[in-house]
Amino acid sequence: MKKQLLSFWYAIYGILGALKTEAHLRFHIVAAVFALVFAGICGFSVERFAILTVLIGAVIALELVNTSIEHACNSVTREYNAQIKLAKDLAAAAVLVMAAAAIAVAALFFINAESWNNMRSFFAAYPLSAVVLAILALLSAAFIAFYGKKKK
Repeated sequence: MKKQLLSFWYAIYGILGALKTEAHLRFHIVAAVFALVFAGICGFSVERFAILTVLIGAVIALELVNTSIEHACNSVTREYNAQIKLAKDLAAAAVLVMAAAAIAVAALFFINAESWNNMRSFFAAYPLSAVVLAILALLSAAFIAFYGKKKK
């Protein structure tokens, strides 16, 4: 049991370590949070939430795999190697393909009259929520750009 708990904590440390070093992962997580918030505002069904959650998990998981491949390749050599470059490019391509699929599904879910009407109704009923979301967007941009960067 102790071994299983340790591997759980190692996975958490891996995610936290990747958050400190990988701006793309921070971007994907921020985008996921905003997608889920807007899904709630739009009144998505449980099924749509489930699909969004699986897509978000897939994109983030692939980003973590991409990061691990990059670190493993960099530990072998920092010199140019065509095979290592191809491995890194393929891992990045996997993230790109999954992210594009997630964006396509999200567009289908969000870009329709019902979603827009639900958003309009929400912001009409809670006008300060737009200000809160704007502030959160600015804080999120700072998190993506600066979290984990070392001061010189």
